[in-house]
This record gives sequence, C-alpha cells and structure tokens, in this order.
Amino acid sequence: MTAAVFLLGFVTVQRLLEVLAAARNTAALRERGAVEYGASHYPFMIALHTSWLGGLWLLGHGVAPDMGWLAVYAVLQVVRIWIRATLGRRWTTRILVVPGERLVRAGPYRFIAHPNYVVVVGEIAVLPLCLGLPVYALVFSLLNAVMLAVRIRVENAALAAAKDQ
Repeated sequence: MTAAVFLLGFVTVQRLLEVLAAARNTAALRERGAVEYGASHYPFMIALHTSWLGGLWLLGHGVAPDMGWLAVYAVLQVVRIWIRATLGRRWTTRILVVPGERLVRAGPYRFIAHPNYVVVVGEIAVLPLCLGLPVYALVFSLLNAVMLAVRIRVENAALAAAKDQ
C-alpha cells in the first residue's frame, strides 16, 4: 500500500464516518423540531465533495505525498476535531436550526462565524497539493467557492431568522 493510498483511505473512512454521524445528529435535531434550510443545494454539495474525493483516488493514488502539505492537512484535521467537539450533537452536514436554541459561541466559534467552512476550503486545496495536483486544487477550490457562496448566504439567513424568533 502506498502512502497516498493510505492517506486517501484515511480521508475516505473519515468522510464515511462523518456521514453516519451527520445522519444520526440530523435525525436527533429533527426530533427536537429543527428546520432545514438550503435542502435544494445539498445534493450539489454532496456531488462536489464526492467528485473531489473520487478524482483524488483516480489521479493521486500512486503519488508520494508531499510532507509539508501533509503537515498542513494534519493541522486542518486537528481544527476539524475541535469544531466537531465544540458542536457535539449539533454538528451535521445540513443547515438545521432548532428554534429557540442559542448559537454556539465556544471553541473556534469565538473567533470566526464559520470555522468548518474554513477547514473545508483548506482541505479542498491542501489534499490535492499534497498529492502534487495543483490544477486540481484550483479547479475544486473555485467550485467550492461557488458552493460556499450559496451555502453561507443560506446559513446566515437561517441563523438570522432563528435569532428573530
């Protein structure tokens, strides 16, 4: 097994486990009355992330990872864990708002409104760079920027609406 296959396997398993955790958390939030926003763009986001990872398997599986970029990716994973730990059962891949609940202002949310998106922006660029795919990193970073422009606008509107309730 090459180092790239090990790395991509790690990321794939991580993402699959996150999908399961997100589904569990989504169900629990919905039981508490959560309202979903942005459901129409959700399939596009899933397609983007699936295509990104699938393409990395196709193009990067035989490449020796760059250790500098791998270190940056490792730092992003530490921040990802911090975000997930801060949100706990409120973490999901969907935009869900439980009426009456306060916004999380702990952990990385003390410093930035959307830290998870910062991590995702980093991952979308850094993992391909780790595998020597700078054009791939650029293309998917641009696609992700379009997706996040939509998603952050929807999420901010949802949070503002919840605050007014």
